[in-house]
Amino acid sequence: MGEYESFLEVARAAADAATVPILHYYHGRFEIETKPDQTPVTIADREAEQCIRGVINEAFPDHGIFGEEYGRSDKISDYLWLVDPIDGTKSFVGGYGMFSTQIALMHRGRIIVGVSSAPAMNEVAWAALGDGAWLNGQRLAVSQTESSAGASLSTGNIGSLASSSRWAALGKLLSEAGRTRGYGDFYHYHRLASGQIDAVIESDVNILDIAALSLIVTEAGGIFTDLDGQAICLDTRSVLAANPALHAALHAKLGRETG
Repeated sequence: MGEYESFLEVARAAADAATVPILHYYHGRFEIETKPDQTPVTIADREAEQCIRGVINEAFPDHGIFGEEYGRSDKISDYLWLVDPIDGTKSFVGGYGMFSTQIALMHRGRIIVGVSSAPAMNEVAWAALGDGAWLNGQRLAVSQTESSAGASLSTGNIGSLASSSRWAALGKLLSEAGRTRGYGDFYHYHRLASGQIDAVIESDVNILDIAALSLIVTEAGGIFTDLDGQAICLDTRSVLAANPALHAALHAKLGRETG
């Protein structure tokens, strides 16, 4: 049993608890509200986060929690849980399964546990620092592709990237790639950690979207940074994730944003 096993067990239990209201409302009738950032929110999001917070607070009452729907608690702790009860609410509302529950635990700025649960697609991925990454009980490993030419590349949210100085470089990468996809949300990170695609690029994310997934990918042997090659932190807004050799090649070709 690894050093962080007790934290991982709670994270998985919290994700399981969130599945109950999520699947109850999925394909059901509910009101959809629009948050100030113009993203949707539903009763399922709120009830799922309440379930997650309940499990975490019972197990670790002194830990902090930063959640998508209820914000950050005022507890002062070295431990901070990062929670997005339904990442992909637009998919949830639209009635298709490209949504997930994201739960991670950060200790003094370092992510040590991550769970990514996609109940509509029957996928649960998890990782604890130093103990590898797993999907539905099978150990994960990234691909060994070394060159961007012929690689399988998935892009998610790239709105701000499209208006940046990196756009031409991304276009060249896409033209070189053997296969391009736009899976988005949790799905392309699960495929990346499984070795089924080779790289993921995104420019419009937040830490709650990607904290758990960053650990799952790195524990599967990948490298997960922002587009500038910086480590993931609470302020991260972009992603460049791939196996080690390909990550270096992609980072070099994308360069730094100018202007």
